[in-house]
Amino acid sequence: MPAYKAPLRDMRFLIDEVFDFHGSYAANGADDATPDMVSAILEEGAKFCEQVLAPLNRSGDEEGCHFENGAVTTPKGFKEAFAQYAEGGWMGLASDPAYGGQGLPHSLGLVIGEMVGSANTSFGMYPGLTHGAMAAIGAHGTEQQKQAYLTRMTEGRWTGTMCLTEPHCGTDLGIIKTRAVPQADGSYTISGTKIFISAGEHDMSENIVHLVLAKLPDAPAGTKGISLFIVPKFMPNAAGEAGERNGVVCGSIEHKMGIKASATCVLNFDGATGFLVGEPNKGLNCMFTMMNHARLGTGMQGLCNGEASFQGAIQYANDRLQMRSLTGAKFPDKPADPIIVHPDVRRMLLTMKAFNEGNRALAYFTAQLLDQTHSPDEAKRQEAEALLAFLTPICKAFMTDTGLEVTNLGMQVFGGHGYIREWGMEQLVRDCRIAPIYEGTNGIQALDLLGRKVLGSQGKLMLGFTKLVHKFCEANAQHPQLQGHVGQLAGINRDLSEITQRLGMAAMKNPDEVGAASVDYLMYCGYLILGYLWLRMAVVAQGKLDAAKGDAAFYQSKVTTAEFYFARLLPRTAGHKSAIEAGSASLMKLAADQFAF
Repeated sequence: MPAYKAPLRDMRFLIDEVFDFHGSYAANGADDATPDMVSAILEEGAKFCEQVLAPLNRSGDEEGCHFENGAVTTPKGFKEAFAQYAEGGWMGLASDPAYGGQGLPHSLGLVIGEMVGSANTSFGMYPGLTHGAMAAIGAHGTEQQKQAYLTRMTEGRWTGTMCLTEPHCGTDLGIIKTRAVPQADGSYTISGTKIFISAGEHDMSENIVHLVLAKLPDAPAGTKGISLFIVPKFMPNAAGEAGERNGVVCGSIEHKMGIKASATCVLNFDGATGFLVGEPNKGLNCMFTMMNHARLGTGMQGLCNGEASFQGAIQYANDRLQMRSLTGAKFPDKPADPIIVHPDVRRMLLTMKAFNEGNRALAYFTAQLLDQTHSPDEAKRQEAEALLAFLTPICKAFMTDTGLEVTNLGMQVFGGHGYIREWGMEQLVRDCRIAPIYEGTNGIQALDLLGRKVLGSQGKLMLGFTKLVHKFCEANAQHPQLQGHVGQLAGINRDLSEITQRLGMAAMKNPDEVGAASVDYLMYCGYLILGYLWLRMAVVAQGKLDAAKGDAAFYQSKVTTAEFYFARLLPRTAGHKSAIEAGSASLMKLAADQFAF
């Protein structure tokens, strides 16, 4: 298993030099997030992830979770690691001080989340789901609910889940069967079965707070009749602590391809006591708070597994001797050259590096927008919220698809050794494979982007981003070293507007055009966004090189990787454009019964 090392230099480059988190923190009134404080948190977070979580990654995969008589036991060391995580205050880092949190910016919490997920993706599922549940309760719960649940979840004593999926339905939540019956005391009895519930049962916390979608007896049909309920595993007693067992039991855990140390549960609710969150029949709006949090977290998993894979691959490529360079021996004192001298190995490594560092920039750019949604300036809040609406499905889908590509390349760099479990590279592929599937498949994310966010807003959300890119390209059109890349990006940006207009017209005649184009449209947007972010990084890095300031090797690697991205990866947009323009005819022409032999 590759030994994880937090990429602090790259993180600080984005935080300090590209996005100026510190300036944003000051503007948003986050006075406690001083540069010294942020640096100390990064150092301590790296130490915890490298020394505590990373060593449990392979052993957790080998052992997996244990299920017996409705109880789940996590792999050896996980319970103790979670206790350290909670005691270190990591659960409450970016949480509301009113409920025991430290109140630091959400972007800083996301940076720590990257380290956790890179060191041990399975472990990261437990606090990740809890943070999402806390966000939903914080945004939509009553003050009594916040006091009862958020304080203990912030401490890490209680954890949380998101219970949406049922055996007969996944994304189509309008047909859920779980029922909630109102009681005289204002509570509800919840009955039904939920599946694929991450962290639904485990031994790491005193209580588990389930957020459950269910329908009231008189609920309207479809998604307009969904309500959200808090259903604790143990009912809070008079002192607010975990008391009597509620009517929710784990029926089984899934036997999965990856993230085996994360318990994925079937939960049976049998007359369990629940408490309404928000208004009746408005539960989907409440749950979207948690779902959007989870989608960003899932997108990060593509980056996290990709980073771990790259770290293993680059070390192996420098150590593994195989053949001689095509242009002559580079290490004549050795029996063969390290494989990093070979063009195809460099293609794989540079693709991994370009996607990882580009996706990290995308994640941090998005995290900064999350901070700005709490800005005292209403105009900035609205601008940030609009950009987030556009970027969220792209973050989830693009980062997980490219993250899976990166982990596959990492395994390929190892050759046959990559297929062997002891090296740890195949685990990263298995762990990453779920990310394009859950929290709404990437196909659903693409429909959300094109159908709801872009065409549903008549292009306004898309234009908010393309204007941002346009202004950047205008400002850097005459850049001495990078103007060629700027022109390339500007052209792809213009094409997106034209593609969107044509799609809107085609969709008015045939709605299948949206479904046929959506995945390619999302990927086109993803490559465009990474191009914009790579140019931002290259402009900063080139400026440092011109001024002869700082680590020249680091800044040169940024400029060179940007060149690779624009030469080798950004041109993929042309293929996606062609597929979009091909329309739906070739997809829908074959009759359903003609798929069979």
